[in-house]
Amino acid sequence: MHKSVSVKELVANTHLSVFAGGDNLDRPIPTSDISRPGLELTGYFSYYPSERIQLLGITEISFAKHLSDQELDDYMTRLCQPDTPAFVISTSLEPPIQLVKAAQQAQIPILTSKLNTSRVLSNMTDFLEARLAPRKSLHGVLVEVYGLGVLITGDSGIGKSETALELVKRGHRLIADDRVDVYQQDEQALIGQAPQILNHLLEIRGIGIINVMTLFGTGAVRSETKVDLIVHLDIWEQGKKYDRLGTGTDATEIFDVRVKTINIPVKPGRNMAVIIETAAMNFRANSMGYNATDDFDRQLNGLIKTNSEHDQEHPDQTKKQ
Repeated sequence: MHKSVSVKELVANTHLSVFAGGDNLDRPIPTSDISRPGLELTGYFSYYPSERIQLLGITEISFAKHLSDQELDDYMTRLCQPDTPAFVISTSLEPPIQLVKAAQQAQIPILTSKLNTSRVLSNMTDFLEARLAPRKSLHGVLVEVYGLGVLITGDSGIGKSETALELVKRGHRLIADDRVDVYQQDEQALIGQAPQILNHLLEIRGIGIINVMTLFGTGAVRSETKVDLIVHLDIWEQGKKYDRLGTGTDATEIFDVRVKTINIPVKPGRNMAVIIETAAMNFRANSMGYNATDDFDRQLNGLIKTNSEHDQEHPDQTKKQ
């Protein structure tokens, strides 16, 4: 699903100020792309992305000062199209009076910032990409364990929420219970968060709904986190094969991102919270280049090689054995 963003929301979340057009902040922003209309100030409008926010910095404002009044009237009027969301002026610069008049006539707001152009561009892009990115709703519980976002999945009633509660009691943080909204931040990162109505809430069968922030404090919750690892809880089945050496390469593809996935069998007596803590620590160790399975393989191969060399040097002892 796609969320729409208004200019008013952009102002509230990116520290912009309204210079003019405060009555027109409900204009929609359809894309996270930002345009810097430099070529347009030379009269080139063959490709003008008018649906984007138009950002003017020191370069554009300085160039505009060298244009004639007639050119400025023409170019600023052509910049103000019906689908243009807003103009943003960085570095506390004064917008050209021709732009102010044209924007007022077209009912397009003009926003300003004291930050430099690069910072303004970065702030707006980050906010708009997060809000306009495609989103998907997943069934599961998202917790932050040792700084890693762990998505716990599994059949209903298997104990995901109870495991999350135990993790919270052990000092980790809850992001979302039951339903997790995820969006792709970039080519390698997924961000997960709770729907607004479920923020900080956890459902425990037999108790009901609890507010984790109220019971455990603000340090027990977080609004969003990157999804680094998926832990799937699976009912233990006799005879079913499970990964015992950590050589599994399972991954779940969400949008265009592959997230490492491990399957953990659930049976009485297993402390799932401790197991998930260990899985998170092991995942971090693997990410830093250490792999216990590789160490085991090297030691095993070394032992086999040593025994083989011993057998070659003492064939009589080998025969007696």
